[in-house]
Amino acid sequence: MSKAVRLDKFLADAGKGTRSEVKKFIQKGLVQVNGRTVKKPEQKITEENRVEFLGNPVSMAPEFVYYLLHKPAGYVSATEDRYDRTVMELIPEARKGMFPVGRLDKDTEGLLLITDDGGLAHELLSPARHVEKTYFVRAEGTVTEEDRQKLEQGIDIGEKRLTLPAKVQLFPQEDSDREKTELLRRVRTENLPESYTELLLTISEGKFHQVKRMMEAVGKPVIYLKRISMGPLTLPDELKKGEYRPLTEEEVQKLKNTGGSSAEKQKKC
Repeated sequence: MSKAVRLDKFLADAGKGTRSEVKKFIQKGLVQVNGRTVKKPEQKITEENRVEFLGNPVSMAPEFVYYLLHKPAGYVSATEDRYDRTVMELIPEARKGMFPVGRLDKDTEGLLLITDDGGLAHELLSPARHVEKTYFVRAEGTVTEEDRQKLEQGIDIGEKRLTLPAKVQLFPQEDSDREKTELLRRVRTENLPESYTELLLTISEGKFHQVKRMMEAVGKPVIYLKRISMGPLTLPDELKKGEYRPLTEEEVQKLKNTGGSSAEKQKKC
């Protein structure tokens, strides 16, 4: 049997208004349950019930929702901020309780997961899970073979322990590989410095400013940073900066398999 929820919450989650607004709708007799007008906002509803608002059927909203956002620079990864625009402003249809999973710096672009599934978010961000995240990095100067080895072996960024081993893929400034060339075409910007290196850096931690601190540690500061994947999710080519889309059911399941979400664990118990 499906979980029962209050009628006012049911309607609010379905996008029919705020909790206070839908309470007034219910009290005015604008809502029917199984063909009968209901005026009590606290009445319990399950997916077996037929709910209508202003004569139109209302479907039960999913327990959790998941969006993949192509974060542009200039937005902070927060639900609210006193001084800056937040990534949540880019998703007008986001329902109450949604938040960004993890953090991309204000000047960093790329893939950001937005959800209200706190259990899954906790698992994906857990240090014990080692969920891989890949970044396109443009750094000042020439990243040498010695630099690459340091990054891949683990490097001192001023904490008690070295970073976990990373994966590094260096790109020559002119690359003949078609797939790599397409990636570079999508992320390159104008006004490039005379000396720079482009690379893919994959890490399995989420320390504060980690990629920037790792590159600083080898003396090659970041001048452009973009996350292109997180676990099984990859930033779609067709998703432009500032755009978002819901995850597919397959993507959600892959995420849950990666994170081993609390919800999934409970179902197995």
